[in-house]
Amino acid sequence: MNESGRAHDAGRRDRGTARALPRGFVVFCAQFAPRFPRVEPRRRMSAYVYGLMGGARRKNGWTQAEAAGETGPEGMQRLLNAASWDEDGVRDDTRGVVVQAVGDVWQGRLIVGDLSFRKRGGRSAGAAPQVSGETGRTENAQTGVFLAYASEAGVGLIDRELYLPREWTDHRDRCRAAGIDDSVKYESPEELARTMIDRALDAGVPFVWVTAGVTYGRSEHLRRSLEERGVPHIIEVPGDCRVTTANLQVRNVDTVIDELSETVWHRLSHGDGATGLRVRDWAAVDLHRSGQRHGSWLLAGRSITDPSDVTYHLCFGPVGSILSELARTADGHRAVEGCLRAARRKSGLADYQVRGYRAWYRHVTLSMVAAAYLSILETSTTDRDAGEVSHVRPVRSRPNAVAPWW
Repeated sequence: MNESGRAHDAGRRDRGTARALPRGFVVFCAQFAPRFPRVEPRRRMSAYVYGLMGGARRKNGWTQAEAAGETGPEGMQRLLNAASWDEDGVRDDTRGVVVQAVGDVWQGRLIVGDLSFRKRGGRSAGAAPQVSGETGRTENAQTGVFLAYASEAGVGLIDRELYLPREWTDHRDRCRAAGIDDSVKYESPEELARTMIDRALDAGVPFVWVTAGVTYGRSEHLRRSLEERGVPHIIEVPGDCRVTTANLQVRNVDTVIDELSETVWHRLSHGDGATGLRVRDWAAVDLHRSGQRHGSWLLAGRSITDPSDVTYHLCFGPVGSILSELARTADGHRAVEGCLRAARRKSGLADYQVRGYRAWYRHVTLSMVAAAYLSILETSTTDRDAGEVSHVRPVRSRPNAVAPWW
């Protein structure tokens, strides 16, 4: 069969697949159509995303093709590796879908997190030996850095970046073999997080706080850049992090907290469906600040059963912020972990066999699309039927708001 015949046959299979998909899902996928110059990859994208939500134990090119009614994996592999479409545009559209579904200018949060993808060999872009957060063992893996959006209405992934260790970026031949352009330079996970936060800011995403775990709190550069943009944030830091106190002393955060009287600790409970209820004791200390509109605090959360289990958080936000709000937001950064686990389990986030740099971004982006659709199913108040959901509630907004965080 010649090339035109194969294309015609593939298109015919795609059309059959599209007709078999639930109507609401087809309507949902239609909003991404402008990112696909050709109809064949657009239809295959719908089949791929739907397959990611399927019940197959393993999701690869073969199983995805079988679920779509195709005779071989070539079409699915081409979608990830060679087809013409804009994965960054789809990422931006997915961000819009998530914000439309759960956006809330009063309570929205941007949360940074990461996930390791175990890999065999060293040919997958960015794969390198690292300590697994799940097993504690050194394993060969890729690291994805993610940005999630959370509110009381739900949580969803809105951005992603693949971390490339220096053993990759310092060897350009190795990078080229994995499809990594020479323009891609080394960026730490903290720098990747800042890039994603900047994209959300530039897109006008409505939120109140940025939160992140201790991995990102080690970066003073990240915290400083958020302060310079006036972005309120609550970021966990290690106990040996140095801060300037209100009386202009520079001290370790664990030392400052250890000297607090028991009378300043308050027992609070926080949690939601994603993170579960957790009760901890909390205390906050005013830090030195140079401006009038923002305050800086050192926040600590302590286990009620193990007083040695203490987390430290540096906070920067509007003057007048209260302890319960700081503590709720700090504890809420765990929501990204649940979001990533759910995407792994329900939308095939880690189910890929690609090695190339761009193919990683394409698969992960389409997994985020699937996760966004599932989020709509869970949060829609008008129609929860998988075949009918194609719209979501309006974003909860603040009238005449000057900026999303005031």
